[in-house]
Order: sequence, then C-alpha cells, then structure tokens
Amino acid sequence: MKVKKYIADSMPEAMKQIRKELGTEAVILQTRNIKRGRFFGLLKKQQIEVVAVKDPQPVVPKKQVVTEDKGLHKNQMVKPTENSNLLKELEQVKQLLHQSAIETITYPADYQLVYHYLLDQEVEQQLAASIIEAVIEYQQNKQQMNRPFIVKQVEEEITKRLERVSFQGLTYKNKLVYFVGPTGVGKTTTIAKVAAKSKLEDRKRVALITADTYRIAAVEQLKTYADILQVPIEVVYTRADFEEAIKKFSAYDVVFIDTAGRNFREEMYVKQLQADIGIGRSEGADTYLVLSLTAKPKDITDIFDRFKPLNITEVIFTKMDETSQFGSMLNIALRKNIGVAYISNGQDVPEHLLNPSSQLLATYVMRDAYEK
Repeated sequence: MKVKKYIADSMPEAMKQIRKELGTEAVILQTRNIKRGRFFGLLKKQQIEVVAVKDPQPVVPKKQVVTEDKGLHKNQMVKPTENSNLLKELEQVKQLLHQSAIETITYPADYQLVYHYLLDQEVEQQLAASIIEAVIEYQQNKQQMNRPFIVKQVEEEITKRLERVSFQGLTYKNKLVYFVGPTGVGKTTTIAKVAAKSKLEDRKRVALITADTYRIAAVEQLKTYADILQVPIEVVYTRADFEEAIKKFSAYDVVFIDTAGRNFREEMYVKQLQADIGIGRSEGADTYLVLSLTAKPKDITDIFDRFKPLNITEVIFTKMDETSQFGSMLNIALRKNIGVAYISNGQDVPEHLLNPSSQLLATYVMRDAYEK
C-alpha cells in the first residue's frame, strides 16, 4: 500500500496529481487547508494538503456490499480484511495524520473530486455523502463513469430530491404577508421587490406596514419604495397601531409587513415578534424568512431553527450575486423540508428577483463543477 502527501492550490489540482501517480483507484485519507509562508512568512498562500493511498481493494460504498457469507445481514458492512500487516499499516497512518474522531469519507478518485466540490459549495457533509452514494448506486454496472458524467448525474440527483420541495412564492390565499429575518440580510429591499412584482405583474392592490422602528433608515427606505410604487404605508409602534393599520388596509389584496431585524441569537427576539404583531399566531397570514447566502452555513441553519416557531411558509434567499457558494440552499430546503419562495440576485427593484425551481437550484450548485 502506497501512501503519499500532496500539496496543491486547489482540490482539482491535487486530484490530477493523485490520479497521475496513484491511478483512478486511489482513495483520500485526509484533506486539510494550510497556509504556506513566503518571504520569511510575511505572505501566506491558502493551499490544500491531501493524503492519498493506492489501495489494491477499491472502496465499496455503504449499503452496496455484496457477500457470500450467509451469516451476514443484507445491509451489514463487511469487516476489514484480517491481513494483520495491512491493518497495522493503516493504524500507523491514522496515528501519523492525527485524524479526528470522525474519519474522512472516501470514494474512488473521480467521485471523491465531485464529493469535495459539494463540500466546497458548503453542502453539509452528510447530505453530500448521501448524494454521492446515490449516484454510485445508480451507476453500478454502467459503462460510462468519467467525471463529467458523474457531475451530470449528481445534478440530476439534486434536482430529483428537490422535487419534493415547494417553490410557490405568493399565492394570494392570505392577505397578510410577514417578512422576518436577522439584520443585514436585505429584508426591506426584498419586500420592495415582491411588492413591485405583486402590483406591476400580478395587478394586485398592495399596501405596506413597517414595524422596523428599531432602525430609522429602514423606515425611510421602505417609505421611499412606497412612494415610487405609489402604494400606501403605515409605521406601527405598538400592537394597537398594528391592528389599526390592518383595519385601514382591509380592502387591499395583500399587505406586506416589514419587521425589525435584530440579532437572531437574542432569546426574546422571536417571542417579541409574536407578542407585538402576532406573527405565527394569526390565521390568514404567510411568513417568509429572509436568509443571506453570504452568511456562514452554520449560522443560516441556526437562524432557521430560531425562527421556526413563527410557522415559516417558505424562505427567501438573498445576495446570490455576492457569493459563488450555494450549498446552503440545499441544506435548508432538504434538511429542513422547507420551500423556497424567491431568490434575490442583485439590488435592482424589481428586476433582481428570481422564481426558483428544483432545476435552478441544482444548476447553481453544480455549474462550476463542469469547469473543474
């Protein structure tokens, strides 16, 4: 068994070296990001370190093990070979690399490259592994298994999984439409885009309410949009103000409600929204959670969990134009089983508002994989 360490500027470059020296049956033992200094350490360049092994026995994906031992159950994993020398060598490699408690998932080289691409797109590890293993299962006994074909199959697998997710957006079944989310996600601009779409494209009578009195700039911004769209707006400070505004706009088709953007980690924030304007408790209302794709994947997940008690109808993703990593859309849609109403990909109102679909999300996640 040949074990070798590679250092490259990117995972695709490392995989090219690995395939050239160790062949297509090589598997990855460990990857990590490193910074190498130049000019006495004053300048550091981000690189990737990959440890690979040429194993004469290719890795078989989970749930695909075939064995003649009738004592094993169908889905039971086969134990490693009892070759003591091989086991000892593997153990030494693990100790040398100081592997974490969670071992790196490994697949044959081309699959591994696409798997790492998904991780680079910030798809959750468990979800990425599930997608790759589904593709391996599908491609079993297939002749064509080069990397472009694998990428295509991964995109199709993502599209298929997203077909169970809703992409409705506004249906106008409910008059009241709340927009919630943390500060800095572009919530007010998103409201203006959706309001413009409702009035200009769907020919609805639109009104605006803002309860975001925490930031004066937010009130003025929404007032400006209201003037441009020629729609009425009310600023509310108390529950009584809010109920009065609802009565005032009772003849309108849809009322969009902006809420205060605050630190989502504040325990009382969501409860305050429920108390002040009744979000999550009102019948005949939709609630859209606005999430920024530039946020960390873990933060996006935490934000969703924090706002979940508000009975989220669908989510809206913003700032697509400010990032090249779109895995968080899959994490939220598939892991949290929630629909995606809109995607904002710029500042222009109302032009930069996309109507998403399963194919659109899959395309954005996988579009750079064909060029790697």
